[in-house]
Amino acid sequence: MIRILLSIFLFCALSNVHAQTITAQLGRRIFILDNPPFESCHASTIVSLKGNRLLAAWFAGKHEGSSDVGIWTAVYEKGKWGAPKEVANGIINDTLRYPCWNPVLFRTSAGKLFLFYKVGKSPREWWGMMMTSADNGRRWSAPERLPDGMLGPIKNKPVQLKNGDILYPSSTESADEKEWHIHIERSDRNGRNWTRIPINNDTFGVIQPSILTYPHDSLQLLCRSRQNYIVQSWSADNGATWGPLSITELPNPNSGTDAVTLQNGLQVMVYNPLFQGREWWEGRSRLHVVASEDGRKWQYVFSLENQPKGEYSYPAIIQAEDGMVHITYTAERKNIRHVVLHIKR
Repeated sequence: MIRILLSIFLFCALSNVHAQTITAQLGRRIFILDNPPFESCHASTIVSLKGNRLLAAWFAGKHEGSSDVGIWTAVYEKGKWGAPKEVANGIINDTLRYPCWNPVLFRTSAGKLFLFYKVGKSPREWWGMMMTSADNGRRWSAPERLPDGMLGPIKNKPVQLKNGDILYPSSTESADEKEWHIHIERSDRNGRNWTRIPINNDTFGVIQPSILTYPHDSLQLLCRSRQNYIVQSWSADNGATWGPLSITELPNPNSGTDAVTLQNGLQVMVYNPLFQGREWWEGRSRLHVVASEDGRKWQYVFSLENQPKGEYSYPAIIQAEDGMVHITYTAERKNIRHVVLHIKR
């Protein structure tokens, strides 16, 4: 209780320190699934398509880690979500099937659509997979395993640099679960010629970073951590090297986050703003949106969920071409919520 009250105090202090110059107006708040054809779903991702359409993906099955868990997608068109369909699974052969994990959708500046996901017994043992689509997700290429040592984006979307190269925020978890480490993976504009960029992780246990972009080749990573706060790292050379990790002012209960740089340069993040409880799900009952001009001082702008209990977690956030901000997140592992916001200064 003391931790919860402290996190609320910190959150209120955070939102009151800054002038209320950034606002968010609710556009829509709906579920993606009318009648989910599975028992559990989690870890959504979303991408903007041409023609004011959206594509979302998530993993679903009996429960997280069950061998029947596959990757599902749905299309948003003309104000509603279409029927979900399974597009990938972890079938190895007639007698062996592994669960799928953490899909990530990404569309390059040239319009090429990628679907990254993981396959394996657990996050300690999984490997990265990739599919591409030339028709906005109607049909997908055969699944392709990523090069040795590459996992692809672990939870959050990549960013594409001006030269066309793609940066993938990634991380690993040790077999004994004691060590969490982030790193960056880099490919060319076609998803080929991968390299790995290390980041010094000696001081914090961190995973699942997201990337924010700034002028003058500056980038920021925001990471989930075991330290009850979101942790950051900065780069001054377009991600070629990264500075030391440091704690931000944002409490977080060791739960997934996501962030995006808007067209006007504003930085926006979605996260659970509480400290961790005794159980892994405690602290995930509130889900907030914050914004920043510089990535260091953050202002509260919107509450997606403010429940006494429950799990509302693992957000994904993008900005569509029309300027609207789209957020998806897990709702009690039974559905995926889709929220549309108009965020402005």
